Amino acid sequence: MRLIVVTLFMLMIVVVLAVLASCVKIVPQAHAFIVERLGGYLATWSVGLHFKIPFIDRVAKRVTLKEQVVDFPPQPVITKDNVTMQIDTVVYFQITDPKLYAYGVENPIMAIENLTATTLRNIIGDLELDETLTSRETINTKMRATLDVATDPWGIKVNRVELKNIIPPAAIQDAMEKQMKAERERREAILRAEGEKKSTVLVAEGNKESAILDAEAEKQAAILRAEAKKEATIREAEGQAEAILKIQQANADGLRMLKEAAPDKSVIQLKSLEAFAKAADGKATKIIIPSEIQGIAGLAKAVTEIAVEGE
Repeated sequence: MRLIVVTLFMLMIVVVLAVLASCVKIVPQAHAFIVERLGGYLATWSVGLHFKIPFIDRVAKRVTLKEQVVDFPPQPVITKDNVTMQIDTVVYFQITDPKLYAYGVENPIMAIENLTATTLRNIIGDLELDETLTSRETINTKMRATLDVATDPWGIKVNRVELKNIIPPAAIQDAMEKQMKAERERREAILRAEGEKKSTVLVAEGNKESAILDAEAEKQAAILRAEAKKEATIREAEGQAEAILKIQQANADGLRMLKEAAPDKSVIQLKSLEAFAKAADGKATKIIIPSEIQGIAGLAKAVTEIAVEGE
């Protein structure tokens, strides 16, 4: 009997410890717990250690506060010009109010998906095919703004929306591929023509540069030739001037030496006769004799002989 009592007591202790342990809750980082008491909302537990009353309080919902990503399957949409295409979207959202998220809507993810599809149809319905294909950023911005306002009562903030794929009908895809091919060929032809044009320009520039260099070389050569000729002429003139100067200097030196020697009258007359003898040695037939030397004895005979020899 005593053993049974001890066993029951030990079981009671284990049960009490288990109940007490279940009343201790630890909320991890970036999470929140929604706690209810007797079926009604009691509190939102944030990060840390918390205690609840057993059998009365319970954790109704565990909510993650991290940014979440939902990739929705392609949705059929119709453009303004009646083209049906498939568009799939990616929504990035974050729970900002755990209480509204827990009690605001039954299935938040499904609600966001339906709201995304409806918003996408409304936006694409106002755009034509070409605008749809080239206005991704505009569509993303409009969808994010619309979804953010619509999900705010659910405690959800939509950070951004991305159009993952835009899939037009097969016929339109073929036409687009042909157009892109034609555009590539056009660009290739333009690039090829521009390359040939640049090549021609480069050749012309090269010829022009070569002609300029040849002209410059000829010009420099002509300048050098003219400079050389000028230098030769200057040197020749300087040589002649120097020769004349030396002759004049020699004559001056001779006169100075003659003056310094102080010759008498007979010597001067003799030198005069030598000068006339040299003059008569040429082809001249007449010689004018100065009066100063007419009185020299025998002068007439000497002059006559010189004149005869000259004939």
